[in-house]
Amino acid sequence: MKIHNRKKYLSFLKFKRNFQKYGLETAKSYELVLHWLKNRLNRTQFLILSGILVGITAGMAGVILKTLVHTIHSFITTKVYFEYQMLLYIVFPFLGIVLTTAIVLTIFKGQDRKGIGAILYEIAQNSSIVSSVKMYSQIIQSAITVGFGGSAGLESPMAVTGAAIGSNYARTYRLSYKERTLLLAAGATAGIASAFNAPIAGIMFAFEILLTGVVFTDFIPLVVAAVCGSLLSRILLQEDVLFRFYSREAFNYVNVPYYLVLGIISGLYARYFVVISQKVEHFMNELKISRLQKAMLGGVILSLLCFLFPPLFGEGYNTVKDFSNGNIHSVIDNSFFRYIDFKEWMVILFLLLVLFFKAFATSFTIFSGGNGGNFAPSLFAGGTLGFLFAIICQQLGFKEVPINNLVLVGMAGAMSGVLYAPLTAIFLIAESSFGYDLFIPLMIVSVISFLIAKWFSPISPDLKALADEGKIFTNRHDKNLLSRLKTKDFVDIQSQVINLNASISELFEMVKSGNKNVFAVVDDSGILKAILTLDDIRPYLFNKDNIEIKISQIMKQPPAIIHLEDQPLDILQMFDSTATWNLPVVDDHNVFIGFISKSSILTSYRELLKAYSE
Repeated sequence: MKIHNRKKYLSFLKFKRNFQKYGLETAKSYELVLHWLKNRLNRTQFLILSGILVGITAGMAGVILKTLVHTIHSFITTKVYFEYQMLLYIVFPFLGIVLTTAIVLTIFKGQDRKGIGAILYEIAQNSSIVSSVKMYSQIIQSAITVGFGGSAGLESPMAVTGAAIGSNYARTYRLSYKERTLLLAAGATAGIASAFNAPIAGIMFAFEILLTGVVFTDFIPLVVAAVCGSLLSRILLQEDVLFRFYSREAFNYVNVPYYLVLGIISGLYARYFVVISQKVEHFMNELKISRLQKAMLGGVILSLLCFLFPPLFGEGYNTVKDFSNGNIHSVIDNSFFRYIDFKEWMVILFLLLVLFFKAFATSFTIFSGGNGGNFAPSLFAGGTLGFLFAIICQQLGFKEVPINNLVLVGMAGAMSGVLYAPLTAIFLIAESSFGYDLFIPLMIVSVISFLIAKWFSPISPDLKALADEGKIFTNRHDKNLLSRLKTKDFVDIQSQVINLNASISELFEMVKSGNKNVFAVVDDSGILKAILTLDDIRPYLFNKDNIEIKISQIMKQPPAIIHLEDQPLDILQMFDSTATWNLPVVDDHNVFIGFISKSSILTSYRELLKAYSE
């Protein structure tokens, strides 16, 4: 009984200490309760509670964003006559990109790092610490961009928002890097789950994209976060806002050839999409104009494309639903093609042009200053591609073409090839269409598309530059751990230095008073000229006849030179190739900074590996 009372008293003291630590003026009541619960619950219990809270918050952010955008789109497409719609298609996309850019420049001080790459960078390079500003900045920017007709998706901004919520929650309660990364992923998972009302797809997204190269045994917080985000979406969003497809056919093995061909076409189109995206990004980056001028240029191009092809306006999910329901007439009637007699060739031409320009519309939306992602564009393009393929097959005389199924699996195929996320694509469509019996065609198309994309580029082109620079994690776990180490942390700035013109007797005195095995030889400006080791000077230590020998006569060139921008992995390769244990570090002007020891890097690596294995 006394022991039990003592535990209660100690728990109260911890609660009191936290209360005093965070202060009445800065601490919110719920934070005090959570700090108290953190001390009362074990690690697993607190992480599950955290997953629930992060999932609810991130899911609510997703619901708010979807509702805002849907309200704007609904007004334009259902409350406005066709002639006025055309006017809005010209004005709104331009305003959306320009306003987003202006807000970024004025309110957010030009800080507009966006997309999944931004989350991966924070995980690998910033200890999973995401700026608190991103908890709301992405919602504001993407709501304006996509709400006003930007041809992009809301899912990436929702994932970034959720990741920021999870990261800042973990920072508030002083959680470790592993726990912070887990809750960051949980927030992003909840955002994706709320966007599609697909919890399993959200979890697949976390493991397939966000946590690539990060080993985790705790996954329950991801599950509960995904469930919370999906439930909020299901409860609060209207049926027409949800990403749902009810019309489909039962799977028939006789139709496998259709899926094989569609998988190949999806993979090739995905490659076309990412190539156009890269070229547009390069084009916009090379322009020697201000960011606001770039936004105006991109806005003009996007508005023109939306004017000519209204399906390019916004996310495009309603258009895909029309394809799935066989309402191609409603899609055509909402464009200038309504004035052409409805012919099958005209539908094929219209869809071909939509697919061709979709890559340009999305790329100019994102890279001219808008905020959005490739989730929705890839799904829209895949659904359109599947519907176009079905129509062409019908025109060629094939009977009983599974049109609805081709639309659904086409979405999975394009998404798999564009985002390099086949599992996410498979489960997303299966959950959104209640089509678990479509797993076989979904796997066929998604895997073929993914393999084609990997054949062109082993790493997603959107992330390749960051991966090549070692700024994000990859599937190589050892490399990921080494990338967390910073070269500057291993430099021994207390290294011993001797002047080029010094005598060997001065070096002997340095050996007597120091404890180093290697010495840097520099000139009067501090520029590295050579190095010396104890092995180099040992023959002269007890020979008085060599007392007047100059350093320049016995020094040697270092087998390799390290710069501060070199990565630890590259440095270890230098050590291995030169069979040395100490190498000099210089700055951009070749001024000596210090030595790096191979053992110091290996020791830090082992400590990091131990931390990850616990």
